[in-house]
Amino acid sequence: MTEHKSGFVAIIGRPNVGKSTLLNRIVGQKIAIMSDKAQTTRNKIQGVYTTPDTQIVFIDTPGIHKPRHRLGDFMVETAYSALREVDVTLFMISADQKRGKGDDFIIERLKKSEVPVFLIVNKIDKVHPDALLETIQDYSSQMDFAEVVPISATEGNNFETLMNVLVEQMPEGPQYFPEDQITDHPEYFIVSELVREKVLLLTRDEVPHSVAVVVDSMKRNENDKVHIQATIIIERDSQKGIIIGKGGKMLKVIGTKARQDIERLLGDKVYLELWVKVQKDWRDKQTYLKDFGYREDNY
Repeated sequence: MTEHKSGFVAIIGRPNVGKSTLLNRIVGQKIAIMSDKAQTTRNKIQGVYTTPDTQIVFIDTPGIHKPRHRLGDFMVETAYSALREVDVTLFMISADQKRGKGDDFIIERLKKSEVPVFLIVNKIDKVHPDALLETIQDYSSQMDFAEVVPISATEGNNFETLMNVLVEQMPEGPQYFPEDQITDHPEYFIVSELVREKVLLLTRDEVPHSVAVVVDSMKRNENDKVHIQATIIIERDSQKGIIIGKGGKMLKVIGTKARQDIERLLGDKVYLELWVKVQKDWRDKQTYLKDFGYREDNY
C-alpha cells in the first residue's frame, strides 16, 4: 500500500499576478474572487486539492504591497503569516511584467524561508518564449529556487506538471479534510466574496477597494430557496448612489450575477437580498475591520 502524502502550500506574489485564478483551477471551482484590480484577496483563502493518495491545502494570500491603511497592514501581515505554516511556497510572478521593487521586496523575505520556494511564472500565453527565458534567468539570478515552473493559470498550460512536482514534495501525512471539501472557509465568507467581486467588476474605477460585504443571514425559506440577506458597505455617500444605480438598476445587476455564482457554489436555488450602507473610513477603524471579518486571529 502506498503512503498517503499531505501538506500545505502558500501562493505568494505581488497583486494581480493570477494567484486566485490558479487556486480556482486547482480546486476546479470558484472559491477565490478574481478582478483585475489590485488587492482583491483580503484574507487567506484555503483551497483543498485531493486525490486518492494525496491532499494538498493551498493558501492564496493577499498580494504584497505597501500598506496605506489598517486594512492594508492586515492584508500584508496575513500574506507573511502564511509563510510560517507551509511545506512549500509558490512565488508567483507574471511573465508579461518586468521584475520590480515589489518583487525584490518579496525575494528578500523568501531568502530567509526554511521551506522550498518554487518560482511560478504565470501568463506564459501572453509572451514570446525568448522573453519568458529572459524573465526566468533574471529571477533565477536573484535567488536559488527549488523549482521553476512556467504556467498559464487561465489556459491550464503546464498545470499538471506543477501539480506533479508539488505532490513529489509533500511529506507523508494524513487527509485533513473530507475528499469532497474544496475549502475550509464557511459558505458565508465565500458568498460575501462573490458579491464583492461583482461590485468590483461592475462599478470598475468608480468604487475603489473601499467595499466590504457582510452576510447578515442565510436560511432556507418557505419556497425551499436559500434566502440570503447581505449588506454592501462603502465609505462615502457618493459611492452608494453608484452601487444602487438609477432606479436601483446597478444593484439589481450585481445581485443577479452574484446569485448565479452562489447557486453554482451551493448547488441550490437562491433568493439574494442586498442592502447598501455607508460606514465612513471603515478601513482605518479596528472595530469595523473586526466586524467585517478582518481579524488578527486570522493570521
